[in-house]
Amino acid sequence: MVAGVAPAKEVFRPFADPLIFLFIGSFLLAEAIRLHGLDRRLAYGVLSVPWVDERPRRILAAVALVSVLISAFISNTCTAAMMMSIVSGILAAVEAAAGETGRRPLPAFATSLFLCVAFAASIGGLATPIGTPPNLIGLAFIRDQLGVNVSFPGWCAIGVPVAAVLATIAVRVLTWLFPAGVERLDGVAEYVATERTRLGTWSTGQRSTALAFAITVALWVLPGLVLVALGASHPAAKWLAARLPEGVAALIGALLLFLLPGGARQGRWRPALEWKEARIDWDIVLLYGGGMALGELCFSTGLAAAIGGSINGWIPAGPWGGTVLVAVATIVAVITSEFTSNTASANMVVPVVIALARATGSDPLMAALAATFAASLGFMMPVSTPCNAIVYGSGRVPLRSMMASGAVIDVAGTLVVTAAMLMAGWFWINP
Repeated sequence: MVAGVAPAKEVFRPFADPLIFLFIGSFLLAEAIRLHGLDRRLAYGVLSVPWVDERPRRILAAVALVSVLISAFISNTCTAAMMMSIVSGILAAVEAAAGETGRRPLPAFATSLFLCVAFAASIGGLATPIGTPPNLIGLAFIRDQLGVNVSFPGWCAIGVPVAAVLATIAVRVLTWLFPAGVERLDGVAEYVATERTRLGTWSTGQRSTALAFAITVALWVLPGLVLVALGASHPAAKWLAARLPEGVAALIGALLLFLLPGGARQGRWRPALEWKEARIDWDIVLLYGGGMALGELCFSTGLAAAIGGSINGWIPAGPWGGTVLVAVATIVAVITSEFTSNTASANMVVPVVIALARATGSDPLMAALAATFAASLGFMMPVSTPCNAIVYGSGRVPLRSMMASGAVIDVAGTLVVTAAMLMAGWFWINP
């Protein structure tokens, strides 16, 4: 605005984008889930499954599963912080039991548990469009520049398998690099059972929050299901697509939190969520809006096209050009996310990839999706993601261990995302 690049009306327009309201509604739902302890109930519920059975690898897998499930809908940072307290309690119980039995696990197992929290929390954000800010940033670029609306179920059809494969790889890599050295971890089952008992029965607020969340997810999925069942030309499919976008569904779920009962708290009856409890990460919202404005200006001023045209010689012509572009987009986004925030990585890489695809005559959709997914794959450095920073701050994760395991998962993630986008592109062309 001050530099005269664009008028204020154009610069501020992305701050009223419907995806902004999807973010806001999701933040309110996530805060209610945290406030009423539904995340901890899920965590201890999974850890108490008999299959886990105090076995190190299964405990690691259970921690990864919980982290992925929670971070698919709640901030990755909040997930990592919450799981850190749970994992710390598990390790304290194991160390106390080891003093009696003498079967003490190797110190490396603590490293593997903490790294599992960091990696799985980031991986889980890939499962849904609202899992992490880069997802919505990439989707906004794809919608505005390519005219393609990727629905909630459409994203999940790619994101859930990618997250499942990467979480499995992460557990195997951590088990291989940081073995426990014992067959069983005595004390885990007793600790989890005790903590689960402390949670008590389901409260009114928990039931209301779960109901609001379930309704929101149903509204997110319903338009896609109707589209598949009845076809795009059916009046019901058109009506839902026009009247019930993801942002509206999120706001409906968030509004329900202010209407459904939350039980008696601090001596009076309250709704599931009060406005003073409605914590919204406005810094993320403003960062998202600012990034969108910057990205749109890259296109409107011709900057993205100029950058794409200057490097189009890197992409070979012919049938292999699209495949190479997807791989390049993934690699560049992964490398960028190691040294900048995931949000900044998506804002920088996705517009350039779209412009590069246009300059080379390749399909930009899958390359843009690949860059969007890969923007969340920084695992090597403490500064790569807030999840890594939280875990590294515990003092129980050596930098060398994070870099070694993170590098392996970065490479695996690059391969998985590239393969997933190429497969998704093939199905997109050949439905």
